[in-house]
Amino acid sequence: MKIKRVCILGAGTLGTRVALQAALSGYQVAIFDISPKALETSQKLMVKIVQHLAKGSGMDDTAGRNAIAAITFTDNPNVAIWDADLINESVTEDVEIKNAVWEQFGKIAPEKTIFTTNTSFMLPSMFAEISGRPEKFCALHFHDVFYSKVVDIMPHPGTDPQLVPLLMEFGRKLEQVPVLVKKENHGYLFNSMLMAFIGAAGKLLTGEVGSIEDIDKSWMVNFHMHMGPFGILDSIGLDTAWHVTKNLPDNASQRFAALLKSYIDAGKLGEKSGEGFYKYPNPAYKQEGFLD
Repeated sequence: MKIKRVCILGAGTLGTRVALQAALSGYQVAIFDISPKALETSQKLMVKIVQHLAKGSGMDDTAGRNAIAAITFTDNPNVAIWDADLINESVTEDVEIKNAVWEQFGKIAPEKTIFTTNTSFMLPSMFAEISGRPEKFCALHFHDVFYSKVVDIMPHPGTDPQLVPLLMEFGRKLEQVPVLVKKENHGYLFNSMLMAFIGAAGKLLTGEVGSIEDIDKSWMVNFHMHMGPFGILDSIGLDTAWHVTKNLPDNASQRFAALLKSYIDAGKLGEKSGEGFYKYPNPAYKQEGFLD
């Protein structure tokens, strides 16, 4: 089977980036969201990304704009899924929402369609059965796409083994480095390490051991990094981090989840909302003198 047409479910930050990279890589792409506003925002974000790439990497701006123009932005499920060879789902990290999406699209997708989920922390086996075709279901998890070019391929026990090399090749064609997660694991490889790191920072903050700024400074200086754990959290999205952290049973994680929820309730989701632990577009950790 050759993958030619790709359907992206969810026009958020990551879904937008995956859709754009797929279009730039020559695939026919449709991106679906129930919110017309989200689709409009997605298209505008793509234009900004192309402009940034044109300045930074010398990518042809016209080619980027042509790729965007070829993408189908739709809130119609049947239009989105028409003739799709592969679905990649990037909706909210909520089991009920993902179940509803997979139940819906499992009924209307062409028989040939491969189902993949971009979930950050959940397992493909949680949604495989409700999709109606568990043998064609696999996790295909992207990171930043343009700067953190890793894609995790994580089958569940019922995944057809023949899907793995197909998805590995698809990942390479999207200019990603594919890594195989041999058995189901919450958080794949990198996110498992990242959440341990983020959790340690959250424990230091909620335990009043250090401030947001000082915890970030300590990490940035010691590892020569351009941002610390709370800057990273802002880039991930505090809502995404909360969906993961709230399900961890230990007391430290629950305290940090409560702190994240207070920010979310105040509309502070991170970089995408203009404010999280820092204010954007010019956060303190990027300003001259922060590390003095």
